[in-house]
Parts: sequence; C-alpha cells; structure tokens
Amino acid sequence: MYVIYGIKNCDTMKKAFTWLDNHHINYQFHNYKTDGLSAELLTRLLDVVDWQRLLNTRGTTWRKLEESVRNQINNQDAAMEIMLANPSILKRPLLVDGKRALLGFSDESYSQFVNSN
Repeated sequence: MYVIYGIKNCDTMKKAFTWLDNHHINYQFHNYKTDGLSAELLTRLLDVVDWQRLLNTRGTTWRKLEESVRNQINNQDAAMEIMLANPSILKRPLLVDGKRALLGFSDESYSQFVNSN
C-alpha cells in the first residue's frame, strides 16, 4: 500500500492524486495539516528520505523564517525541530511504499516508481 504525504491544496499534490487515481493505484493520504506530523512519523520518513532532500528551502515557509533560524538548520536534529514546528516546510508530495520513497511529482517518475515495485 502506498502512502502519499503532503497538503491537500498543493497543486503538485493534486497532480499526484490525479495520476494515482487515473492509474488505479490504491493509496492512503496523510495530510500534514489535519493528520499532523509526529516526531515518530518524521523519524520514519527520514529513514527513507535524507533530511536535506525533505526540507523545502525554496518555498514560502522557508522564506518566512528569520535568516538566523535558517542558518542554524545544518543537521538532522535541527531540521527535525523546524519540520515538526512547520510541517508545510516539507517537500511534497512524498510517496512511500515500505522502505522506498519518491519525493516530488512527474508522470515519468511515478510510472517508474510504481512499475519497479
């Protein structure tokens, strides 16, 4: 079973949902805003995705942080702290299938990920 993590109203998430639905792929959606992001869940996610890839340093949430805060995020513990306080700072969508994960969305990457299962 696939689990897709993100925020429902994100345009890239909508594209991923459409792709999964059009290809009849069963999945569970975990919405960071409504379902939350616990330290336990984040630790599990960081087991399959490096913190530097998961941290979205191009988005609005990152830009809203004070520069002094951004400069302190230089290791996994610091990244976890900011991710738990601001789940919107995680890149999305994150598609997980057991020990494998795919970050971001493109038709090609989803096709390869699902077909390599």
